[in-house]
Amino acid sequence: MCGICGIVSLRGAPVRSEDLLAMRDRMVHRGPDDAGMFLNGSVALGHRRLSIIDLSSGHQPMTNEDGSVVIVYNGELYNYLDLRSELIAKGHVFATRSDTEVIVHAYEEFGDGCLEYFRGMFAFAIWDGRKRRLFMARDRLGEKPLYYAQWGDTFLFASEIKSLLAHPDARREVDDEALDLYFGFRYVPGPRTMFRGVAKLLPGYTLAVEGSVARIKPYWDMDTITTRAISLDEAQEGFVSLLKESVRMRLMSEVPLGVFLSGGVDSSAVVALMSEIVPGPIKTFSVGYADGAAENEFEYARMVATRYQTDHHEFRLTADDFLGFLPKLVWHLDEPIANASTIPLFYISQLAKEHVTVVLSGEGADELLGGYYIYKKMLLIDTVRTLPGASLLAGLAAGAAGVVGNRKAERYASLMRKPLEERYFGVASALSDAERSALFGGRQPASCSAVTRPYYERVRHREPLNRMLYVDTKVWLPDDLLMKADKMTMATSVELRVPFLDHKLVEYAASLPVSHKIHDNETKYLLKRAMESRLPHEVLYRPKKGFPVPISRWFREKASGLREVLLDSGSASRQFFAPGVLEGLMQQHEKQHNDMSDVLLPFLVFEYWHNVYIK
Repeated sequence: MCGICGIVSLRGAPVRSEDLLAMRDRMVHRGPDDAGMFLNGSVALGHRRLSIIDLSSGHQPMTNEDGSVVIVYNGELYNYLDLRSELIAKGHVFATRSDTEVIVHAYEEFGDGCLEYFRGMFAFAIWDGRKRRLFMARDRLGEKPLYYAQWGDTFLFASEIKSLLAHPDARREVDDEALDLYFGFRYVPGPRTMFRGVAKLLPGYTLAVEGSVARIKPYWDMDTITTRAISLDEAQEGFVSLLKESVRMRLMSEVPLGVFLSGGVDSSAVVALMSEIVPGPIKTFSVGYADGAAENEFEYARMVATRYQTDHHEFRLTADDFLGFLPKLVWHLDEPIANASTIPLFYISQLAKEHVTVVLSGEGADELLGGYYIYKKMLLIDTVRTLPGASLLAGLAAGAAGVVGNRKAERYASLMRKPLEERYFGVASALSDAERSALFGGRQPASCSAVTRPYYERVRHREPLNRMLYVDTKVWLPDDLLMKADKMTMATSVELRVPFLDHKLVEYAASLPVSHKIHDNETKYLLKRAMESRLPHEVLYRPKKGFPVPISRWFREKASGLREVLLDSGSASRQFFAPGVLEGLMQQHEKQHNDMSDVLLPFLVFEYWHNVYIK
């Protein structure tokens, strides 16, 4: 895996090599094995390499035979050998065995249309010297990040924002609307970032720069998929066949591989299928807590490890590990993501790096098959809303919740009054509209629904569950789940591969009836049913936890330290938020009136981010 960056002077001025080197080497953690650069007048491309395939001859930037096409690339094409054979049959001559060179020749052969032939994860930029054109693309689901900015007459791109900020023209300013949305979503939904003027290229999109004009276009989506008529047995067979093929393709490597094993059904399924493909013991890695038996999932991970005789390794996280890592966390994330599981992910990646360079994980299954409990809650609200007297019931519930001061109950009572498009904005949420209005001094908050509404509109012909899954695939998945996964694994120079997000499997899952996804109140029913012969019943049918983190208890135990960070006279909260709001939230948590840890975490992450990047 790698880090890429580049500079294009839109007025044709020469690019300084020292500016490119500063950008490139800000990402040495993404590619400690090799570095390269291409400099040609007004264009410069930089690359840092973590060697996985074709270790000896995969140096980048890479060119075609006559040097007219130059690429910097971050990712893996899992079908590159088949595509390479097709291109050789068409007369292309290869100098290496790398997937990078396959992209170069595919671009020569198919132009921008080369993307439809790629199966994998990627972010790349191609300089076409004949056309004087920069062509950039990001993979379909957003496994690999790609940012860009234009400051003055300079266009920049990079795998990480910190690389862009290394350029002398860079500006470090908070985007006020992004800050508002962050406290709604717990992350900044694309294409915005927390930095004014810096954008994410959305998954499934291309960006081309010719002259002084940049054009952004989509090349892939799932919005035209419809539900097929298919039996559960047939759907199960098709899903497992595609998943096993996806696992097999992601075992392609010239370095050791392992699996992040949480003890949940998704990562356990990856271990089970991988064990049917590879000889010898699989290396597996789990994370838990030194002082939190209730949150630990070691027991279930060990069941799977024992069943498949894996070479199993564990890491135990403490409160001091968690809170002490926050300043380093935000540096690696580039922008705040208030997801407590981000820190355990870093530590398990650090553990894995001692043994392997490539790791497979179970991300994505929940978004394919309806694995989060919030989907069931939203569907239940849909049902309640159809009942006679539903409006009266919602009013009574809201009143009762307000009397007892239960924040969560108040929110659900409020949701009962709203249609799906106005109440479900994704798996994660922090503050309600009313709470954000108070936080920012009474002004109208930025609209979360404005972010998700276009996605709902694209799939208005589909069932409520499939509409929610589509929205999460477009917003939550790339901007929270996959972003933190990329940044935390790359922080330790580990490559992460996600079998559930092979685009052929994603398209297949999107076409399945919702009754195969949530059945008799059981989430991810199709996958659990398919794994019954491969995994213990206790693993398949226990409550979902993901990466549970005991932050509620930790925040109470470390209350004085939190106050010192968040309420200091020089803190960001004094600059951006209305007086007294944060103090009130902290008092509610400390006095145990409400568990406010999920609300306080976004403040804490933003504070550290502001200290690292803005202050």
